[in-house]
Amino acid sequence: MKVVVVVDVTDANSRTIARVILTSCVVLAMMTALGTVLTYRHLNGNLTTVPGIEEIDDRPEVLYEGDGQPLNIPVMGSDSREGDDNDIDGEDPANGARSDTTVVLHISADRESAYGISIPRDSVVDRPDCGDDNEIAGETDAKWNAAFSFGGPLCAVEQVEQTTGIRIDDFVVIDFNGFKEMVDAVGGVEICVPEEIDDPAKQIFVPAGTNVLRGDRALDYVRVRDNVGSESDLGRIKRQQNFMASMINKVVSSGTLTRPDRVIKFLSAATGSLVTSEGLDSVRELGDLAVQLRRTGLDDIRFVTVPWEYDDEYGVHWLPESKGLFRSAIMDEPLSAKLSSDAIDAGRPRGSEEGSTGSSSEAADNGLCS
Repeated sequence: MKVVVVVDVTDANSRTIARVILTSCVVLAMMTALGTVLTYRHLNGNLTTVPGIEEIDDRPEVLYEGDGQPLNIPVMGSDSREGDDNDIDGEDPANGARSDTTVVLHISADRESAYGISIPRDSVVDRPDCGDDNEIAGETDAKWNAAFSFGGPLCAVEQVEQTTGIRIDDFVVIDFNGFKEMVDAVGGVEICVPEEIDDPAKQIFVPAGTNVLRGDRALDYVRVRDNVGSESDLGRIKRQQNFMASMINKVVSSGTLTRPDRVIKFLSAATGSLVTSEGLDSVRELGDLAVQLRRTGLDDIRFVTVPWEYDDEYGVHWLPESKGLFRSAIMDEPLSAKLSSDAIDAGRPRGSEEGSTGSSSEAADNGLCS
């Protein structure tokens, strides 16, 4: 039923009522516009930007010659204990920050696919000199996460470029508290856990089966390493990939992006905890990137790990197949069939442990997940 209100403005009283209605509408419009501006400024004010990515030395050439422009954006998780709610385990904040997680997100030029390349934090690489004047000396056979510790995100980006040949467009850094707030902003993330996670020393327990993880428990899930699976970094990386895929699935499938209140809540949590390069230094830039990805289906967002092996004497080393993976990102090519077969995608996130027990379908068959 439609209700139509007709105001007769032929007499003085009616004209007064009309002016009140008109004035109210104008005030409401102004308040709405002002609220939008203030929200935009608030979210922009939350962001921390680090300039200088274009001044990095010896940058790789752009070899892709097709239409459009692919994007390569490292997403790095900082393990700094400084800042609100980052003191998760009593570790001294003076110990600095390392890149606890590094995922190089490759977004295709046509914006129809994307894949994240996880780099093990204990990878042994030759770290290049970095810093404004290369004052931070490089090191042979250095641990991957040391670059962030010595020189922050710009040194980490330079290390990505020099060791993989992938030219980086922008970067994003998020800390522990930011991760928790983003998870809580979407109401938690549902995860299929193939086998119980029980680490008494760090008081981490996640039962096998379907779990909706929030806050500290979500952070525990992506960081735990002891007393679960093979206790390797591979298991932890798989859990991180599984969580990222599940979170993307939740944000898209739950309609978060179509609900302004949820979008504001999510952006407020995200921007308050992000450090970005200048290319992503505003809500508008982040929003434009999201709009560009509207054609990307959930099944076309995948996560893989740099092929690697562990040596007791020398640590984590990349296998020769890693060169093919890096070249795929450089040339904007799809993942190889082999890598795709082991990838975790956002369309159907699975369990996270290595081996056959890692399948969420198998976990469901066993009655663990539904």
